[in-house]
Amino acid sequence: MRGRPHRVTMDVSAQVKQQLIRQSAGSKRYEVEHRTEATDPDDRRLALLMHAAFFLLLGASLTRFLLRHPGEDRTLWIIALSVALAALYLLGPALGSRPTPRRLARLGVLVAVWMVLVVLAPSFAWCAVPLFYTGLRLLPPRAAFALVALLTVFVVAAQLRLAHGFDPNLVLAPPAVAATATAVFVHMQRQGVRQRELIDDLLRTRRELAATERREGTLAERQRLSMEIHDTLAQGLSSQQMLLQAADRTWEADPATARRHVRTATGIAERNLAEARRFVHDLAPADLAEGGGLEAALRALATRETAQAQGLLTVRCHVEGTPHAALPERVQSALLRIAQGALANVKEHADATEAALTLTHLDDRTVLDIADNGRGFTPPAPTALRPAAGVRGHGVPAMRARLHQLGGTLTIESAPGDGTVVSAEVPLPVPSSSPAPSPSPEEPS
Repeated sequence: MRGRPHRVTMDVSAQVKQQLIRQSAGSKRYEVEHRTEATDPDDRRLALLMHAAFFLLLGASLTRFLLRHPGEDRTLWIIALSVALAALYLLGPALGSRPTPRRLARLGVLVAVWMVLVVLAPSFAWCAVPLFYTGLRLLPPRAAFALVALLTVFVVAAQLRLAHGFDPNLVLAPPAVAATATAVFVHMQRQGVRQRELIDDLLRTRRELAATERREGTLAERQRLSMEIHDTLAQGLSSQQMLLQAADRTWEADPATARRHVRTATGIAERNLAEARRFVHDLAPADLAEGGGLEAALRALATRETAQAQGLLTVRCHVEGTPHAALPERVQSALLRIAQGALANVKEHADATEAALTLTHLDDRTVLDIADNGRGFTPPAPTALRPAAGVRGHGVPAMRARLHQLGGTLTIESAPGDGTVVSAEVPLPVPSSSPAPSPSPEEPS
């Protein structure tokens, strides 16, 4: 029994929450509807048309009354009420679609004055059509439908008074016209709301897509920066570290060799400084910037690596096939960076004495092979573009990422004690062929 009050309280709070959610959804939809009306030029033009129709019908009804009933006692009342009705319509709900308390009060007075006019002169019933639109535009749905029903009843009564007898057409036609006009207006209003919601969804989707593209661009740029740093600054610093450590070990016993190591490290530092400056300015690698294309850059790389190794490693470069005249700069830069990374791995891990760079130009692709006679290793699975957590190496994933961006593939053939061959293959764009000539009338197609 003690748990029942708590359960009742929870049920009441849940009902209150649901009611608040429904009210929030209704108010949001109401705001969207009126925001649509306020910003839709078609709705503004329709409102102006209805306002013009109201004053036209009001003037026509007043003119008809004055022509049909001249000199009656109620004429001054009719004129005064017509002027008051026009003023109320102009100063009240005709100025906007936002249901403020003052505007709703003026709408009530407007409808009351119109009812008095219809009672005194039934011909003023024709002004009900613009009032339908005004009520549907200002009031919530239920209140608007009630107002339309009330105005329709007065229109039917006025038409029966003018007919001086019962006419089924006069009884059924006004409700049918009012129902049709109301249904069309509500349908157009809901269509406008749906269109506005669809536009809002499209704009929100566009913003989300732009944000996603920015995030993807940021990640891609981070990956590019990491690969550039690994292939230039990190490799250079690693080579300098090994040379300086070698110089430190031989400083006392062989000062000449130690100084040679230091001079080689200084040359690497100068090269890294040039790479860093070009990297900051987002330029091509230094070897490519000197001219001569990819072949000259690979030969310069082989010569420099051989000199830096000081007799411990000999790097040769071979070029096979006819060089492509329009090899894209992205392909040249990627293959040169792959060669740099592969040779850095050879120097650091392979304990090799010879290495070879072989650039092969084929009709539809370019292949770069980096082979060494080192101790070899068991190649990793070619699945990840990034190194796994805790793994030190970044070279092979960087190579795969570069080739993946170009649509190429990376193949590693190695085994313990048998050396290593790294093969980078990049497909080239196929030139578009000229269209085939159309067959002559004598030849079958």
